[in-house]
Amino acid sequence: MTRKREVFISVDIETSGPIPGEFAMLSIGACLVDDPAQTFSCLLRPTTRKADPQALEVSGLDLDVLYAEGLAPEVAMERLESWVADVSGEDASPVFVGFNAPFDWSFVNYYFHRFLGRNPFGFTALDVKAMYLGATGCAWQETRSSAMSAALHPKLEGDHDALHDALYQAELFRLVRAKSMARQA
Repeated sequence: MTRKREVFISVDIETSGPIPGEFAMLSIGACLVDDPAQTFSCLLRPTTRKADPQALEVSGLDLDVLYAEGLAPEVAMERLESWVADVSGEDASPVFVGFNAPFDWSFVNYYFHRFLGRNPFGFTALDVKAMYLGATGCAWQETRSSAMSAALHPKLEGDHDALHDALYQAELFRLVRAKSMARQA
């Protein structure tokens, strides 16, 4: 059996609240971990007006603007699926990479299944926080982005723009992977 090559894709989202279904995914940013010049981003039309004011404050996104200018969710997910296929190629298996992946994954998986009936990433995601914990043996609390940045010294920073954050977490992933490989050598 031939194993497909793995293509790591960093994905970040911004939402109107803590859970899919009740709250909306508002933006998606993605990049190839090992070729961060390959990017995807879009704004989505909200599926609901329900919003946590703090979530909107953090992202700086405006529901009224998104209702007027955001992509219909099915269009956004079709475009993301197409981009994933293009950057992965037929001979590869795309791997969803997230920082606090359970949160981002829950929305992305929900939207793919709700609007397309499928998810190009399959049913799993790789969490940078958990990877860092395993690579360093640190405490869970030390997996916060601020603690990881202090230890790893990335050039980028997160700012709650989905594409910027996808690029930042891709850099964190590369730094953690290098740290892990150095420990193994």
